[in-house]
Amino acid sequence: MLVSSVFKNEEVIPLQYTCEGKDVSPPLKWERVPGSVTYAIIVEDPDAPGGTFVHWVIYNVKVNELPEGIEKREKTQYGLQGLNDFGKIGYNGPCPPKGHGYHRYYFNVYALNTELSLRALKRVSAEELRDAMEGHVIAVGNLMGKYRRD
Repeated sequence: MLVSSVFKNEEVIPLQYTCEGKDVSPPLKWERVPGSVTYAIIVEDPDAPGGTFVHWVIYNVKVNELPEGIEKREKTQYGLQGLNDFGKIGYNGPCPPKGHGYHRYYFNVYALNTELSLRALKRVSAEELRDAMEGHVIAVGNLMGKYRRD
């Protein structure tokens, strides 16, 4: 199970975690999974006009809690961050087209039985991360938040 102290499952994501606010990552916490070595998180919007849009990729996380505002660089004290669909490293929050209604944002945490070796890849994408995780996922948790711009 994945939770945040700033919004509950299926609730609206607060402004400061969006493109209209400070655009910082929200605090997240999940249960430790027996047998897990690392965790990976992918945040995505399946309601984007062009198809699913990735907002955050972070992997080789060895803790079960992330504070607000993970710095936007590849190597952090919490894990390695990949490339989102804005073409940037780190978290970029909800930013649906104005007047498009609510979009759903899925924060998915994957418990892995290994540390991933993606060093040869620069700017790891969600697709590359999913390929590397194949056969190593032992549990999945998620949290869904909503956001719209009028």
